Amino acid sequence: MQSETLERQGKRVPAIFYRTEAGRERLREWLKELPADDRKRIGEDIKTVEFGWPIGMPICRPVGDGIHEVRTSLAQNRIARVLFYIDRRGRMVLLHGFIKKTQKTPDDDLKLARSDKNKHQRGLP
Repeated sequence: MQSETLERQGKRVPAIFYRTEAGRERLREWLKELPADDRKRIGEDIKTVEFGWPIGMPICRPVGDGIHEVRTSLAQNRIARVLFYIDRRGRMVLLHGFIKKTQKTPDDDLKLARSDKNKHQRGLP
């Protein structure tokens, strides 16, 4: 009974980093390059999604093809986006991150996320 209570209080969709065939976790590498305060804010928003899924604006919104974005406001009027999808095991697979420079999510960033999502799905048993 107690473990059921703990489960209900836990993460609804635990986050994992997408790993390339070569073993790289590009999103983790990108995060490590950011200032500590930026990493902390992005991490808090990812955690909000992990515990609150499904969740909508202003933290999260769908961008198409089953991919969603975590939206994080950073210092100096900057905006970070982390693209992810929910795999069939119920995990939040973190695909790609970037600092947004325009109103529209750049096509190259979406293409990369779609490609990595497809590779990840094919790799699942």
